[in-house]
Amino acid sequence: MQVSASGNTMRLAGRFDGRSTGEVRDTLHELIETYDDVVVELSEVESVDATALRLLAAASALMERDGRTLTLRGASPSLRRVLTFTRVRRVFSVERDAAAV
Repeated sequence: MQVSASGNTMRLAGRFDGRSTGEVRDTLHELIETYDDVVVELSEVESVDATALRLLAAASALMERDGRTLTLRGASPSLRRVLTFTRVRRVFSVERDAAAV
């Protein structure tokens, strides 16, 4: 998993699973502490597991309590189906790609 951040946006690439959640969590919490709204760019994510989804859902809930937003951007059609199927889709603001900004 590759994790990078620029401004309020975190970009992920590769497999987002239990092995990568520590690094993602650290970067995500730095952004949450700094910005009112945070974007997670997922266009290069190959797959996610339940641990990754729980991490994103927890971060979204944390931000929502303070009236802030965590937005997922660029999720592939298969990832959007997973988000919908697991019902965590309603926890996030989901954009199809960067052009949706």
